[in-house]
Amino acid sequence: MIVRYDWQEAEIREIYNKPLLELVYQAASVHRQFHNPKQIQVCKLISIKTGACPEDCGYCAQSLRYKTEVKPQALLEKETVINIAKLAKANGVSRVCMGAAWREVRDNSQFESVLDMVKDVTSMGLEVCCTLGMLTENQAKRLEDAGLYAYNHNLDTSRDYYSTIITTRTYDDRLNTINNVRQTNVTVCSGGILGLGETVEDRISMLHTLSTLNPHPESVPINILSQVKGTPLEHQPDVPFWDIVRMIATARTIMPTSDVRLSAGRARLSKVEQAFCFMAGANSIFSSDDGHMLTVTTPCPGYDSDQELFNLLGLQTRAPFVKKNNTMPQVTVG
Repeated sequence: MIVRYDWQEAEIREIYNKPLLELVYQAASVHRQFHNPKQIQVCKLISIKTGACPEDCGYCAQSLRYKTEVKPQALLEKETVINIAKLAKANGVSRVCMGAAWREVRDNSQFESVLDMVKDVTSMGLEVCCTLGMLTENQAKRLEDAGLYAYNHNLDTSRDYYSTIITTRTYDDRLNTINNVRQTNVTVCSGGILGLGETVEDRISMLHTLSTLNPHPESVPINILSQVKGTPLEHQPDVPFWDIVRMIATARTIMPTSDVRLSAGRARLSKVEQAFCFMAGANSIFSSDDGHMLTVTTPCPGYDSDQELFNLLGLQTRAPFVKKNNTMPQVTVG
């Protein structure tokens, strides 16, 4: 079959519940038809404005509603961001994602500063992604004009379970932001988090929402909850590893052209477990120079250990803009 946007939840459920090795084999086969299986995109996430977020996302260390280890930090100076990006590029990173703990983008001097950061990091030959909260169509176009490559706005979970985790914005608010980005040529990065207390049906529902977007998000992060002391979800149990594999393999199968990102929570996985995730179709990771993905509460493997892993598995880092410059015809699955 060709790339589809009309998936039914029953079909996704059938894929998710396949015998595990059969599911991974199917996903690996799809992956090889649409992607270079030897290449992994390495991304670096920079928290350009940390903490004091007014939202109540139950998993988040940066909400001002919870007492966590995160100390609020004002917007970073552009030079600081540039220096972090230079180090990242030297270590094989091809995408830098800049995250700000905002509810929404406001048309003010801080947004102007972010636009300058986007321009300068893009000029270094790196893909730039931003995750700044909700934004309007006009703001999305201004980010596009600055050179932004991708905008991240996760759905987090299913529509039905969403209000259990977040009450300060709606599911439709999130979808509306994605739609605003789609009015530009900026690519979309949108996925979810495993371990929020959701059911398998919630996971299938979220994948259904993502896979019926046309086009699919160019990037689908699969995050694993990092339980943060002081947040409502601090006592959630760890997600079983095989659930992570099923989620990656299912996402890969139904959204074959998308990058599937093994994102937050990767630090808890062994080398063997990470290799299994790559086999199941994950082809992007976040790496770091300081052992943290976004804040001190979200550990992340370092550049050196990731390079050792790549050497062990015979993998290579993917250059920036490969997808944008790819003129290969669309391949069919099946």
